[in-house]
Amino acid sequence: MYLVTGIPAAGKSTVAQLLAERLPRSVHVRGDVFRRMVVSGRAEMTGEPSAEAVEQLRLRHQLTAQVVDGYFAAGFTVVAQDVLLGEHLAWTVGRIRSRPLHVIALAPRPEAVAARDAVRAKTAYDAWEAGPLDRVLREETPRLGLWIDSSEQTAEQTVDEILAKAPAQARIAAPGA
Repeated sequence: MYLVTGIPAAGKSTVAQLLAERLPRSVHVRGDVFRRMVVSGRAEMTGEPSAEAVEQLRLRHQLTAQVVDGYFAAGFTVVAQDVLLGEHLAWTVGRIRSRPLHVIALAPRPEAVAARDAVRAKTAYDAWEAGPLDRVLREETPRLGLWIDSSEQTAEQTVDEILAKAPAQARIAAPGA
């Protein structure tokens, strides 16, 4: 099982999809799908999130943990991805029961993220800047697993690095171990 995190436009979706495609009997779980399922009453995350936005974010991460455990129990290799920054990374890792779990943090430089965001069909930084979120990633997010500066890498090269290094550098112990 792989859990891929990073700020918006870090390459999580692309890398997670390519990684899942290289693994046998795999599934790609996109945490953001749970946010998009909320039809009415959705509270969006902002630089100053409301209590409701944080509660909905926690629900999204709890649902991700439940879904990945379900797929893993059914014999799938799971690649999950979402924006898990600050305390939310450890909180989510603590709710995923299946092991082995490999945490991958994509940490390209903010200018690389901005360049990637500029050429995407969707933009992540209309109301936000990459810099402040990058600071949360680098200064407030626990250093769990394998951190990759993918600024100069293609998505394929990032997947190659994950497959080469994850067994030794990204493995997370079981809760309570």
